[in-house]
Amino acid sequence: MVWIPSLMQKLTGGAEQVAVTGATVRQIINELEAAYPGFRARLVNEEEDRLRPDVAVAVDGEISNEGMRRKVGESSEVNFLPAMSGG
Repeated sequence: MVWIPSLMQKLTGGAEQVAVTGATVRQIINELEAAYPGFRARLVNEEEDRLRPDVAVAVDGEISNEGMRRKVGESSEVNFLPAMSGG
């Protein structure tokens, strides 16, 4: 299950969560793009083929620095979040 940030819910027709399959965050993003065109552009820096610096991903409540390589289980919950920066 993927939880959709409020700023991206217009891409999913207002849905707060959607079900897509994938074994990695990359596959999840690709499935989201196939179902909801424009999603990948909001999450991925295409030139570097990595998550945009203003996006973090949490899988089962754990934010990881593995980015799009992060493994996702069949029953995992995935959240895309605005990345936090501090000072």
